[in-house]
Amino acid sequence: MRNILIKELRLSASPITYFFIAFGLMFLIPGYPVLCAAFFVTLGIFFSFQSAREANDIVFSVLLPIAKSSVVKGKFLFVCLIELCSLVVMGLAVALRMTVLQNSPVYLENALMNANLFALGAALFIFGLFNWIFVGGFFKTAYQLGRPFVWYAAAAFLSIGVFETLHHIPGLEAVNAFGTKHIGLQMLLLAAGMALYAGMTLLSLQTACRRFERIDL
Repeated sequence: MRNILIKELRLSASPITYFFIAFGLMFLIPGYPVLCAAFFVTLGIFFSFQSAREANDIVFSVLLPIAKSSVVKGKFLFVCLIELCSLVVMGLAVALRMTVLQNSPVYLENALMNANLFALGAALFIFGLFNWIFVGGFFKTAYQLGRPFVWYAAAAFLSIGVFETLHHIPGLEAVNAFGTKHIGLQMLLLAAGMALYAGMTLLSLQTACRRFERIDL
């Protein structure tokens, strides 16, 4: 798997995908829906899938002396690596906002979702949607990109809308906590996001491997 991952990183990936990792810094932008950062990261990954398709990367990979399931696993490893790298960038931004900038007026007066541990969990949920709907959907044909990405984008922005609405509902204000307030709840919600991300990704991986085995390239 190490070699197939290196192939994904060096040959299949579009350079713009690595640039989009930096969009995790959007967690520092006040008055902005911070979860859009997660969507932009996945958009960067989409460009790699698009570039790889035009280069017949899937056909090339299948011709290598590896199992067809390894081709799928290599794609998933690449996707998860990019997502987790961007999550580190988001985490650094969240740490800054929860400590040094926790009392900054520009953030305290923000009507939108605050960048805290819950926001990181929500970002993981959006990444999980991408892995489940788009990456899993891609391996139905190993060629079509548009339809699964449109379905994913619709689900992602619907989720962002729900997450942005939660703290305006009476009784749920704690999910938008500043700094280390309600840290126990924040950690619980982050753990839930991690569990959902892992579950959706593993389920999509298993389904994608079965689908890809049936495709005659």
